[in-house]
Amino acid sequence: MTKLAATGEPTTSAAASPDQRLPVLPPIRNRCFSAIFLAVGLVIWGFDLLGDHQAGKLVLLVACCAALLSPFIWFTFFSGRRGPKRFIPAALLLATIAAPFSVLRVDEFSGELMPHFNWRWAAKPDTQLEIPPTPAVTAETTPAVDMLTVTPYDFPGFFGPDRNLRVDSVSLNQDWQTHPPEKIWEHRIGAGWGSFAVVNGFAVTMEQRGERELVTCYEVETGKLRWSHGIDARYSTLIAGVGPRSTPTIDEGRVYALGATGVLRCLDGATGRQLWRKDLLQVLNIPAEAEAEQILYGRANSPLIVDQLVVVPGGGVDAQSAVSLIAFDKTTGDEVWRGGSDQISYASPRLATLLDQEQIVSVNESSVSGHDPATGKVLWQFEWEGDSATESNNSQPIPIGDDRLFISKGYSVGGSLRQLERDANNHWTVTEVWSNYRLMKTKFTSAVYADGYLYGLSDGILECVEAATGEQMWKKGRYHQGQILAVGNSLLATDELTGEVILVQMTPEGAHEKGRFQAIDSDKIWNNLAIYGPYLLVRDAQRAACWKLPLHTDLSQPAAAEPLTSMP
Repeated sequence: MTKLAATGEPTTSAAASPDQRLPVLPPIRNRCFSAIFLAVGLVIWGFDLLGDHQAGKLVLLVACCAALLSPFIWFTFFSGRRGPKRFIPAALLLATIAAPFSVLRVDEFSGELMPHFNWRWAAKPDTQLEIPPTPAVTAETTPAVDMLTVTPYDFPGFFGPDRNLRVDSVSLNQDWQTHPPEKIWEHRIGAGWGSFAVVNGFAVTMEQRGERELVTCYEVETGKLRWSHGIDARYSTLIAGVGPRSTPTIDEGRVYALGATGVLRCLDGATGRQLWRKDLLQVLNIPAEAEAEQILYGRANSPLIVDQLVVVPGGGVDAQSAVSLIAFDKTTGDEVWRGGSDQISYASPRLATLLDQEQIVSVNESSVSGHDPATGKVLWQFEWEGDSATESNNSQPIPIGDDRLFISKGYSVGGSLRQLERDANNHWTVTEVWSNYRLMKTKFTSAVYADGYLYGLSDGILECVEAATGEQMWKKGRYHQGQILAVGNSLLATDELTGEVILVQMTPEGAHEKGRFQAIDSDKIWNNLAIYGPYLLVRDAQRAACWKLPLHTDLSQPAAAEPLTSMP
């Protein structure tokens, strides 16, 4: 029965239920909040306000999720509805999101944290490859590989002959329209993120095949496997991927290789026979659990040869036990010295002469240090922001002249030039010349120095910066988290997500892309390039290929090779 209220308006005897009186859509203010979340994410992503392309993407992802979830959260908890029906929209949303993961898995992530999906029932590619015996071939069954003979075109280790991302023994013909690159061979390869080391036409790399971590040797001109040496070790994480991640070093006919789990091997370059082996975790008393927590992405350091020593980063359980560098006799494997006390990073030590002092420069977890090559003693050290479990240091230091050092990294840190000084008492000091968090954000790569200018992939975009002043000359060409290599006055870059190799003229006047080609079918190239004469070696975690590039240099009559003394 209808009654009159005190105001004279008709009313009913029963109040309307919340389901009858409340709208299905959230109020205008809640929809505005969703739009604001999304707009903020788009602004940060579009204008790179954080100075970090990856961070911008993460903010955008969080903003999109917040915008998507806000109406469902409102409906479930704040709409005033009662009973189990209020959970139905949220349940449907969660089911829609979860359904694809019932048949798909995330195998790995790109350098910008974009997931790579695969069917749940699909086998890992590296587990489907044949595992060759150790060694795969011997001197008794086939002619031995000759790594004792060296040539002017050798690329004997990480970043080339001088570990500086430069090759000056050849000059590329930049007219790829008239003289296009020629594919020589391509085949499947085990997982891994290192590059090739090449001496006298033989290329050595590391790869994961199932539960075996291999060092493998191929003929450059044919791609034929000449020998293989494997150990029982496997590294695999969702973020970092599968397999070893360092590049072997070839020296006087021997191959030195450091695996992702910390096993350092010295092999006979002729046959792949193991000469000696050191497990760094055992040498330094590091439990595997502590190593996994602190060196989250696996050991990525390439061995450095200095006279009679092979030098690699050490590591440790904590700040009290950490060793920055450890040196072994390169012939016997006997430990010679330990130097520094900072935890290791993913960069590799390099040799440099600064202020007339030859020294080993090491980028550590949270510092950069210079060491006496004979003793490992720290000559100088300065802080450099980093954490090997999160915002890691990966890029190489670059000497600028005799008394300056350039360093860089991603994660919103950027580039910095430091001045070194030494007084009469041999006391070293390091001061900052310039730093800029928006320049040279080299996340997985390093910069290359040429004629006063630095070239590098800054958050995936090719950039040129004047070294002395930090002035940006240009920034153009997005190649994601790929790699670069300077060859003469040309710069080769790989696009992480397409598998292309791009040729850029290296000049501070502007970015002039001269050509590109599809080197391998890949959506994730983190591996460095290697070049031997005209032969460019490209690989990712599944395929390797050799391309012959057009040269200005006439290699029809190469300089005479230099035989070394036979290995004992």
